Amino acid sequence: MTQDVTKKNDVKRWLPSVIGGLLLVGLILYVGGFFRTGQIGPEDALAPDAARPLGEELVAARIVALPQYYEAVGTLQTRTTGRIESQVMGRVEQVAVRSGDLVGKGALLVKIDDRTLRARYQQAQQALNTAVAQKVQAEQAIEAARAEETRVLAEFERIRNFLAAQAATQQEMEAVEAQRGQAQALLAQALAALAATEAGIEGARQQIDEAAVALDYTRIVAPMAAQVVERLVDPGDLAMPGKVLLTLQGEEMLRLEALVPESLIQRLTLGQDVDLLIGERSVKGQVEEIMPSADPRTRSLVVKVTLADRRGLFPGMFGRLRVGLEARSAVLVPATAVVRIGQLELVQIAEEGGIKTLLVTTGARIADEVEILSGLTGNEQLVLRGIQP
Repeated sequence: MTQDVTKKNDVKRWLPSVIGGLLLVGLILYVGGFFRTGQIGPEDALAPDAARPLGEELVAARIVALPQYYEAVGTLQTRTTGRIESQVMGRVEQVAVRSGDLVGKGALLVKIDDRTLRARYQQAQQALNTAVAQKVQAEQAIEAARAEETRVLAEFERIRNFLAAQAATQQEMEAVEAQRGQAQALLAQALAALAATEAGIEGARQQIDEAAVALDYTRIVAPMAAQVVERLVDPGDLAMPGKVLLTLQGEEMLRLEALVPESLIQRLTLGQDVDLLIGERSVKGQVEEIMPSADPRTRSLVVKVTLADRRGLFPGMFGRLRVGLEARSAVLVPATAVVRIGQLELVQIAEEGGIKTLLVTTGARIADEVEILSGLTGNEQLVLRGIQP
C-alpha cells in the first residue's frame, strides 16, 4: 500500500514537466510550419520539376552597373533671411503684419510713435529759419561796413593829400586813421558774424537731416518681398535700437545647405546638376556654392544647392543631397518574378528538363525591378508566373 502511494506521488511530480515539454515541442513545430500544408521545403527549392511546361514567358536576370550615392543631410534655407530691428527708441504704435503674411518690398511692417522725433525735427527747422534770418542781417551789416570803409578810406586819402600840401593838420590825419581802423574792424566783425550764421545754418540742416532720418526709422518697411516668419512685438511695447521686432525670409528660390564629407567634396563642382530628396519627394538642384573651409569637428564642408522648384517646400525642412559614388555590379529581375510565401522569397528559373524553384534574397526596388542580393548570379532565365505548389 505504501509503495502505491509513493508511485502516485512520483507521477504527480514529473507529469507537469512532461506535459510542459510536449507543449513546447508542439509550439516549436507549429512556428516552424510543421502543421501547415502547401509549403515549400528545402527538398523542393532546388529540385527541377520536369513535369511543369516551359511555355511560360521567360526573362533573363540582368547584370547591371548600379549607381551608388552618399546622402548628405541638410536643411532648406532661403538665400536671404532678415531680422528687422528698431533704429530708434519709442513705443510701438502699430504692427501691420502677422506671422506667415507675405509682404512686398516697401510694405509697412511696424509704426513707432514719432511725436518726440517730430518735435525735434520742428525745433531743427526753427533753428534753420533763425540762422537764415541772422545770415540776412549779417550780409546787410557787411554791406554797411564796406560802405563805411569805402567812405573812410576816401576821407583818409583826402586828408593825407591835404597834409602833404600842408592844408591839413596832423591831428586831422590821426583822427581819420582812427576812423579807418574802426571801419575795418566793423567789417571784420560783420564777416565773422556771417561765417557764424553760415555755420549755424549748416548745423541746423544737419539736425534736420538727422531728425528726418529718425522720423523715417519710425516707419519700418519691408526691405524686400518676403514672408513674415516670426512676430516678436505688439502695439504698446517699447522699441529700442538693436531690439528684433520681426523675422523675414525672402521669397526667392530655396537652397539646401548640406554637410558633405571632405573625402567626397571633389565629386561636386559649381554649377553641377544634382538630385535631392526632400522627404519622399525627388527634386532637381544645382550646386551654387561650396564653402572653402571644412568644419574641423565633422570634417565636412557646407554645400549650397539651389532648388529648381520650391512648390510645397518651406525653409527648415529636412533634405538630402545625393553625391554620386562608384557604381557596383548588381543582379536585377522584374519584381513580378519574385513571389513571397510567408517570409520566403522565391523565383523559378527554366533549365533543361524543367523548372527549378530557388530561394533568393531581395534588396532595393528600382522602378519595376528588384535587386537580388543572393540566390542568382545573373543571366538566369526566370519564369514570369506565380509559384505553384
